[in-house]
Formats: sequence, C-alpha cells, structure tokens
Amino acid sequence: MTKEKTRFSNNINIKNRKARYEYEFIDTFIAGMALKGTEIKSIREGKVNLLDGYCFFSKGELFAKGIHITPYAQGSFYNHDSNRERKLLLKKKELDRLETKMTEKGLTIIPSRLFINDRGLAKLEIALAKGKKLHDKRDSIKEKDVKRELEKIKY
Repeated sequence: MTKEKTRFSNNINIKNRKARYEYEFIDTFIAGMALKGTEIKSIREGKVNLLDGYCFFSKGELFAKGIHITPYAQGSFYNHDSNRERKLLLKKKELDRLETKMTEKGLTIIPSRLFINDRGLAKLEIALAKGKKLHDKRDSIKEKDVKRELEKIKY
C-alpha cells in the first residue's frame, strides 16, 4: 500500500518571532479564522505579517486586528482589505476563560503563529501574554547566548 498524498501543502508556518522577545507567554490557544476567498490564497503563498497584530473582545467575540495579509495578486475587484479585523473562532468555554483573564492588569492576547492544518484550514495560534520589562529581555538574550555557546561546545 502506498500513502496517499493530501491535496493541501502543510508547509505554511508563519511565526511572530518578535512576540517571544517582547512578551512572556502564559497560555496558548489555537483558533480558526473567518476569512474571505482571496485571503486563504494569499496565506497559502505565505504573504502574511503578524508583527503588529493583537486581539480584542467585542460583544463577547474575539477579533484579530493588525494582521497584514497581502491582497491576492490574481484577485479582481473582489480582493480583500489587507488590514481588516478578522473574527477568531474559539469554543465558548475558551472565550470565557480568555475574557476573564483579560481583566487582569497587564495581560494581552497576541497572535504568535499562523499555519495551515491537515484539512487545509488556516489556524491562528494566539497567546495570552504579559509584557516583559527591559531586564527580562536582557535575561532572555543572555539565555540565548549561553544556549548557543553550549551548542558550539557540543559539536
């Protein structure tokens, strides 16, 4: 028996690397996204920028703002707005949990990774995060340098 190839390519994995540096992740969730037709085509081409993205609640629903999805090159006048607010799809229990955590001081929800799952759906990994202070950022840089030095010694 031969393995059947899936018709979707799973090599799309767009990360927000700056988020790990700027924030300390407390909890992560995987949310679906309500997208328009040409947005998924642009995501499959990898034309997404998560750097300025953040999430907010409006009428009990979670939305992502500041995620830049470049308009599809072959799109016509039906093309999407690149910086529009996108609804995130989570279970009610997860939404309630996030909303109660958001009332705590200094916590925010940021997108950390965008990927396409096995079924070909775009998923956004969001993180409940707390901003790092300057000395925390310095500590993370030191840890990274020490890790790099240990890797050099290993090999």
